[in-house]
Order: sequence, then C-alpha cells, then structure tokens
Amino acid sequence: METHLTTPKLHVFLVDDATPVRRKIAEAFSAIPDVVVVGEAEDTATALTEIATSGADVAVIDLRLTASSGIELIAQLSREQPEVVTVVLTNHTAAPFRTACQRAGAGFFFDKTSEFDAACHAIEALVKARANAAR
Repeated sequence: METHLTTPKLHVFLVDDATPVRRKIAEAFSAIPDVVVVGEAEDTATALTEIATSGADVAVIDLRLTASSGIELIAQLSREQPEVVTVVLTNHTAAPFRTACQRAGAGFFFDKTSEFDAACHAIEALVKARANAAR
C-alpha cells in the first residue's frame, strides 16, 4: 500500500499600507509551492485581529503602516502571538530600523527593493523546514 505525504501549507499574512505592493508580494509568494497567502492588512489594528483569525504562520510586515508603525506591530505579535514568524520587508533599511526590528522580535529583515528575492527564498526555507518537521 502506497502512502503519499502532503507537505503542510505555509500560511502567510501580508501587512503593507500600499495595496499595489501587497498585490505584488502576494503574487510572488503565491507562486511558491505550498505557500498560501491567507490575508492582507494595511494597519496594525486590522493586522492583529486578522492574523489571529487567519491561522497565519508568517506575517510579512512593512515598517510604514497607516496610523502606526510596523515595529509596533512586530512587538505586539511577539507578545500576543509568538508562534507567528515575522518577516520585515521594507524600504526603511538603515541600521536603527534593523536594530529596532530585532529588539521587537522580527525573525527576518529584508530590503524591499534589493532583497526581494532573498525574502522569497526565506519563505521557501520556512516551507522546507515545516515539511521536515512534519516527517
């Protein structure tokens, strides 16, 4: 009898105040096998609520958001939903931003312009790690 193991899907939630940017990221991540974009938000309040109810494993967060900052969101997620891996994808890449994100609990930090492919590879690595853990 042959059994087929299915790779568990990685559920990704996108947080960016620019709708066209979220669409581009969603398109790129949805092309990665076993990745499902489960939701999107443009602000911290919406993101916190929807990440909790979406079953997200990963939150991809920009630092500049409507009415708040991504750093605040990362800190709140780290406290309230520590099982969610945070991936920062932003144009604000100066060292103080990176340091603040690390202190807030970010798992990964990527420059939206020059490191987008690296962010995609990080998502792929998370999928592989999840598949290995399921074995």
